[in-house]
Amino acid sequence: MKARDAFGFALENLSSRRLRTGLSTLGMMFGVAAVIAMLSIGAGAERRSMAMIEKLGVNNILIRNKPVPPSEKNETRKKSMGLAERDITAIAEAVPHVVRVAPKARVDVYKVIANGAKAKAKIWGVSSQHDQATQLTLQEGRFFDGSDDERHAQVCVLGAGVRRDLFVGTAALGQLVKVNDVWLRVVGVLAPEGAAEQGTPSTGEGDNDIYVPLSTLLVRFERDPLEPPLEEMIVQLDGAASPHETAAVIKGLLKQLHSGVDDYEIVVPEALINQSRETQRIFSIVMGCIAGISLLVGGIGIMNIMLASVFEQTREIGVRRAVGACRRDIRFQFLVESFLVAGFGGACGVGLGVLISVLVASYAGWPTVVTPISILLSTGVSGAVGLFSGIYPAVRASRLDPIEALAH
Repeated sequence: MKARDAFGFALENLSSRRLRTGLSTLGMMFGVAAVIAMLSIGAGAERRSMAMIEKLGVNNILIRNKPVPPSEKNETRKKSMGLAERDITAIAEAVPHVVRVAPKARVDVYKVIANGAKAKAKIWGVSSQHDQATQLTLQEGRFFDGSDDERHAQVCVLGAGVRRDLFVGTAALGQLVKVNDVWLRVVGVLAPEGAAEQGTPSTGEGDNDIYVPLSTLLVRFERDPLEPPLEEMIVQLDGAASPHETAAVIKGLLKQLHSGVDDYEIVVPEALINQSRETQRIFSIVMGCIAGISLLVGGIGIMNIMLASVFEQTREIGVRRAVGACRRDIRFQFLVESFLVAGFGGACGVGLGVLISVLVASYAGWPTVVTPISILLSTGVSGAVGLFSGIYPAVRASRLDPIEALAH
């Protein structure tokens, strides 16, 4: 009995047991689909989180205000006014390797009107160096310059979403926008960037933001006197110093300036990147193990089907042995049968896994990345599971006594 004959017998047996073969194939298919879907969702999450963290700037340090409970606000402001202009000056002069410090402030917005339309937006007061410290991309017009800050110019740069809501089908540059009770002239429009993820530190750039010169915001808009003058600061380094070491220097400096009050926090994007990678690695291992268990369950199903096949074909095995088939031919036949079930299920699972990833990306807006490694890993594991699942039934079939098998 040749190997090709064993292969033909395997195909014949599979076609004669369509129901059980189909159930085994489905189990392996869903296992492979789970592996690919989980790994692709995890890879997409990693890529998105990395992109958002890198947007903060690997050589940047972000300093933000901490919320102060209303009951403690009066007492806290007696010791520290929060982030302010003095912090900018001190960091720029005393901390080495600092290229620029880009401050930001914010006010509550209750009304944005222009061209007879309304929009919801956040308004930020930023310096003229803000676009250099962040990855802002202009689609139209210009950003602020030093003269805008000096003369408290009532100008603004719109996010893409605000521009779309206020100026549908019309030009935005040169138009007037009323924010609260202040009229601003549009001098620039940002390219679409998308809002930041909830729970992820951000520089504030988004489609629904409006930017004005910092001095304009502090002078023209009403603000709570107990709130800190600045919301946050982006400290850009020249790359010659470690952000971790520089952050430690800044922390010591601010501790003195704020009289020991812990009303700020320092975020180092480089540390967030390393932490995100480690978290993603753990997540991938856990998801891979969970999906691997589903493949193992599918392998157990294949083994049960093959054992049942051995029982049903006992007489046929005896006939094949009687006409000259060797034990290795019987083993090869059942191994091929097991591998075909697992291989076909794995191939179908690849398509199902890619489809699930696409559906998740389109429905939830969550990016997914189907990597070649996930496909090779899932199909390779499914094939290996198929072979290992067929070893015991194949060995058991090959050890049947021909005489007893014929009498079965």
